[in-house]
Amino acid sequence: MRIGRPGVAARFDAAGTVALALMPVAMALANRSSPLVIGIAASLFLAGAVAERGADAFGQILRPLTAPLGLAILAFLGWSLVTFAWSPFPGLSARAFSEFASAVLCAYLLVRLAPGRMPGWGPLLAAAGLAIACLFIVASLATDLALQEALGQRAALFMFNRPLLTTVLLAGPLAALLMLRGHRIAALALLVVSALAILRSISGAAALGLLAGLGLFVLARLTPKRVGLSIAALVLALAFALAPVEGDILVHFMPDAAHDRLTQSSSRIRVTVAQSFGAAVAQAPIFGSGYGTAPRFDAVPAAATVGPEMQRMMMLGHPHNSFLQIWAELGLVGAILGALVAFLALRAAATLPRGLFAVALGLLGAAVAVMFVEHGAWQAWWTAGCGAALAWLRMAVTARPASNE
Repeated sequence: MRIGRPGVAARFDAAGTVALALMPVAMALANRSSPLVIGIAASLFLAGAVAERGADAFGQILRPLTAPLGLAILAFLGWSLVTFAWSPFPGLSARAFSEFASAVLCAYLLVRLAPGRMPGWGPLLAAAGLAIACLFIVASLATDLALQEALGQRAALFMFNRPLLTTVLLAGPLAALLMLRGHRIAALALLVVSALAILRSISGAAALGLLAGLGLFVLARLTPKRVGLSIAALVLALAFALAPVEGDILVHFMPDAAHDRLTQSSSRIRVTVAQSFGAAVAQAPIFGSGYGTAPRFDAVPAAATVGPEMQRMMMLGHPHNSFLQIWAELGLVGAILGALVAFLALRAAATLPRGLFAVALGLLGAAVAVMFVEHGAWQAWWTAGCGAALAWLRMAVTARPASNE
């Protein structure tokens, strides 16, 4: 029911759409900027909703939090706060949580509000923004980072890793939305440009995410839903269950030839880091060592019982595996709650039409692959990218009736 000023609301919504659409460009120029961008976009969409619906807008926003998925997310965040009680670095825990929770809040507002409020030109603008960001990266790499230097940026190849990991998340949902709107050529061009930028870069995590996402998408598209759902559930179960013993498994089964091919990814160091954090998990398996303690994990009580070499590996800041970090900081309880969130999200994806179900599983596969090898679990830029991708996916869901296969 429209009870406010729709003209004012439309202007807020248009501004929020522009902000969200330009997020990939902002990331290409400043690779930690996505939390700020989605914060601006979420605030503008919220302002639009309040201008149009008044206090009723908050009912629309809060309603999903009483559903099982919403309650699971709140329980996970609540348990994270509880672990402050035994964190040896409560200030560090608080800083990490404030960054993560702020990004989660903005992502949630974006997913809840943007799809129903965005003007029709939003997806094309977003596709243009993502394509421009990818072409800028390709051009900069082709000219030995001359574009970065001309803009006064830090000229380093790894500076493009975060924007390309964001691209891995955004490309599929945006292309699906364009397809549903009848822009097939634009959708295919977007996928080609995105893949070119990812494969041209040095980001092994982005390439892995691309391949995993594409693989799960194709599997879900060509097989019955129950097969894709079962494979996705198995992937999630293994990601959570094997995280604490990842290092030990890789030590015994990863051949030297594989390490030699992955020299640029520092695979041997990564395996030792995983072993080190896994050994610490075994010392505090149920409750963990406290939220956000990874940057100083070598000094937590659980690390005192492992060898000096393993303690040195813990000084790298995080285990390069988000699932292992959840185990290390939040213990079995946190891992169960995190898995519950993931499985409830997968259950929600199972209700989608087959094409969008495949897109959702592709996004899941890309995200899980990246989370298993790359970044710290609570980094806001990653949470922001996931929120933007889910907003575009939800907009694709509303682009046609759910019964239309």
